[in-house]
Amino acid sequence: MTTVSSKTPKTGPGSAFSTPERGTGDQGPQHPAPSKRAAHLPPLHIGNMTIDVPVVLAPMAGITNTAFRRLCREYGGGLYVSEMVTARALVERHPESMRIIDHDDDEVPRSVQLYSVDPVYTRKAVRMIVEEDRADHIDLNFGCPVPKVTRNGGGSALPWKIDLFTAIVAGAVKEAERANIPVTIKMRRGIDEDHLTYLEAASRAVDVGVSAVALHGRTMRQHYSGQANWDSIARLKDAVTEVPVLGNGDIWSADDALAMIEYTGADGVVIGRGCQGRPWLFGDVENAFTGSEDRFHPDLGTVTDVLYRHAELLVDTFGGNEDKALRDIRKHVSWYFKGYPVGGDMRRALTAVETLPQLRELLDTVDRAEPYPGADAEGPRGRAGAPKRPHLPEGWLESQEITETHRAQIHEAELDISGG
Repeated sequence: MTTVSSKTPKTGPGSAFSTPERGTGDQGPQHPAPSKRAAHLPPLHIGNMTIDVPVVLAPMAGITNTAFRRLCREYGGGLYVSEMVTARALVERHPESMRIIDHDDDEVPRSVQLYSVDPVYTRKAVRMIVEEDRADHIDLNFGCPVPKVTRNGGGSALPWKIDLFTAIVAGAVKEAERANIPVTIKMRRGIDEDHLTYLEAASRAVDVGVSAVALHGRTMRQHYSGQANWDSIARLKDAVTEVPVLGNGDIWSADDALAMIEYTGADGVVIGRGCQGRPWLFGDVENAFTGSEDRFHPDLGTVTDVLYRHAELLVDTFGGNEDKALRDIRKHVSWYFKGYPVGGDMRRALTAVETLPQLRELLDTVDRAEPYPGADAEGPRGRAGAPKRPHLPEGWLESQEITETHRAQIHEAELDISGG
């Protein structure tokens, strides 16, 4: 079996004979299929960590809590990152922020994603994580496209102010070095096609000591619409040779993960929306990356069992608050049953349950023998939407230097938020 790694000669856009990026508009190119359905990929080395299966769970607001991470870990190996937590809220020890950075006792490595727009709060938050031994890995979020974040200069807007970006990353690395904790970054291509930032931001981040760079192949303007631009990931892999480069965007199956590695030469993949309602996707990817063509094809009974277990784990995550857990599981129902013949009445009933016994009783009424529906259960989850006008501070794009007006405004982006 051919080993696919960063040393594998590439003939796609990441090769020495690369052509300009295809599909740089909002729709983008159709992604290629992989040449094989299995390969033997090398482990992912991030600082002092070795991740046997080079796949990362992307932080997602209200999704990647301890309950969902445990489900995913039970199916396959990888690096499982917590929901994004705001540096300032963490420093101020907001209860929800403290919950977000909690991990199961057997969760190793413990990974936290930090959001910040301020170098001082960044250093304070990382110092707290180090001194209280709360993580083995820290990721910095520069990819969030949510307007309430970007309109104040945070998330995917921030790398445009390249010196501020560099100061935040350098501060995190310096504090984390005291405990030999690797720091990585996750970002988007840029604000729009006229304001791409990923190459310069990656170069700066590597210069100040990050241990890996992850790129979502969309701009802020795209939000989650259209196709992710894998050519940009290939270009970044060619430009960054000192640390691993990870690709994110449009990985809905193990074949997509293989295709991204093969096409871009990336050292690993980051999976976000593709695993919603499908924690077994990490088992599929582990199989594909370790030479097996076996895939999980759960019947409807198995899906209902996983959904119920998810709800049980959420009760533990929320400190025994069953009402909160059952409200939280509602958003997962349509993802778990995508493609399966579960009618609208049943789905609506499931999103109204208030207790675990009610949930179990409803789930027991479905036809457990209903087989896996194939492609109908796969593909994009939720609404991709359309491109969105970037929400930015007034005058943000006039210069890459931070003005005093913007410096004052950007502090408002230190919100008590979570997500990724």
